[in-house]
Amino acid sequence: MLRAITQSAIVTMGSRNLCSNVNPSRLQGKVAVVTASTDGIGFAIAERLGREGAKVVVSSRKEQNVKKAVDQLKSAGLDVTGVKCHVANAADRKSLFETAVKQYGGIDILVSNAAVNPEVGAVLDASEEAWDKIFDVNVKCSFLLAKEALPLIRQRKSGGSIVFVSPIAG
Repeated sequence: MLRAITQSAIVTMGSRNLCSNVNPSRLQGKVAVVTASTDGIGFAIAERLGREGAKVVVSSRKEQNVKKAVDQLKSAGLDVTGVKCHVANAADRKSLFETAVKQYGGIDILVSNAAVNPEVGAVLDASEEAWDKIFDVNVKCSFLLAKEALPLIRQRKSGGSIVFVSPIAG
């Protein structure tokens, strides 16, 4: 379970709580791109990166979700922009990274958070079509995002990170 709190993040692991305070300059000068980041864990990750000093690009398949998240994060004083991006669409992925480069000069961090779970129930009962969709978005698109982001991260010559967030089924 991950909960975002104004000045600290608490991660519950079994019976232990791990807590860390926000350091507003830790990611100063860094640019983070976070997919599926307009609500839930993606939003919490984008918010935390912003509170740590990163410039953040949020994204979602729905434009209205992007606008709402950007407005909310900006009202918290964070440097953020957003773009509509369906990670299975090559043109959308290209636009996502072009936005980061145009707005902030490049990227240092990619958080690949987009995922699908088209069927509810036991994993072994999932249809072949469901597995195709899960693999396509949760695995293939994460790989393609990393493949497209890595040259941009390397251009910055300051190191970088690619983080994959995935549900159990993918």
